[in-house]
Parts: sequence; C-alpha cells; structure tokens
Amino acid sequence: MKKTLIIGATTNSARYAYTAAHRLVQQGHEIVQIGLRAGTVAGVAIDTEKKDYQNVDTVTLYVGPRHQPDYYDYVVSLKPDRVIFNPGTENPEFERILASHNIQPIGACTLVMLAVGQY
Repeated sequence: MKKTLIIGATTNSARYAYTAAHRLVQQGHEIVQIGLRAGTVAGVAIDTEKKDYQNVDTVTLYVGPRHQPDYYDYVVSLKPDRVIFNPGTENPEFERILASHNIQPIGACTLVMLAVGQY
C-alpha cells in the first residue's frame, strides 16, 4: 500500500482531510499528517512541523493555493511519486514545479479515488 502524507490534517470531523485520513487507514494505507494543530486522527498523530518523512508515495493537499508556497520546497524534497490537488487546492504554479521534478500533479479528489479503486 502507498504511504500518504496529508497536508492540512485536522481533528475537525466535518473536514474532508479528516475523512480522508480515516478512509486511507481503513483501506490499509499508511499515513503521516501535518496540520496547524496537534492531535490524533485515525490513530495517527498530526504533526505541526514539516518532518523528513521517508518513502512517501503520495501527498494529498487540503490547504489552499495561498498557503501552498510554504510547502513547495518541502514537498519536492520528499520526492513523492504524486501530489493530489483536492478540489479547491488547484495551483498551476505548484503543479509546474512538481512536474519539473518528475512528480506527478493530479487534480482529483482523494475520497473519490479511494471510492472507485483508483487510488
């Protein structure tokens, strides 16, 4: 299964990042999470600092384009295979940066991808 970093993780059960964490874990994916506030979701701690996670296959974004520049270099340094831009997080500038580093930017919804078996 793919190791996924959730950026924009939250303990707020009304947010899509919260639901994505649970669904990923339910389907057997390992997750790591970064959010503004510490907590635990789906049995996994939310880190508030950018850590040097190893073997991240996928990054799924739940932060808007305005806050993404803080993550450009960090995400590239993790060398994931792909970055999922969930609805509302689309960012052509970041997508170009990723593509130039051979990281696949995907405009999609993590929850839909999981639901239809395309994750």
